Amino acid sequence: MDVNSSISLLSNIHTITADFLIEKLKERGFPDFASSHGNILFQLSVNEKMTMGDLAEKINRDKSTTTVLVRKLESEGFITGEPDPSDKRSRIIFLTEKGKQFNTIAMELSKDLLDTFYKDFTEEEKSTFLGFLLKIKNNFLNDY
Repeated sequence: MDVNSSISLLSNIHTITADFLIEKLKERGFPDFASSHGNILFQLSVNEKMTMGDLAEKINRDKSTTTVLVRKLESEGFITGEPDPSDKRSRIIFLTEKGKQFNTIAMELSKDLLDTFYKDFTEEEKSTFLGFLLKIKNNFLNDY
């Protein structure tokens, strides 16, 4: 591999880590989710309840895509919603007990993922690597 393979390698690592989590979730009896579903559940664990607009912004998806993702999670019993008292056109979304249970397991699996990801890395190497990733991200954000 050479430096020109970097993006391909990042994409491959992304796929491998997503597959790792999907397999571990299946072992625990949870359905096959897209990463956006997991991101919604994570955002709701951090923010407790959110409007659809805020949720769309946090997961970096448009509102129509977010609506589709939320409907699937709602039909599976992971989240629920209610009308926003301050804006009847909007809904406030929050986790159900099943969604909270999922997030507890997802946090455990994330630790397993990170342990595997950073196996044989020193603390200094982890910090340097994170710095490189942030630099790459900022390169793209600054160009848009």
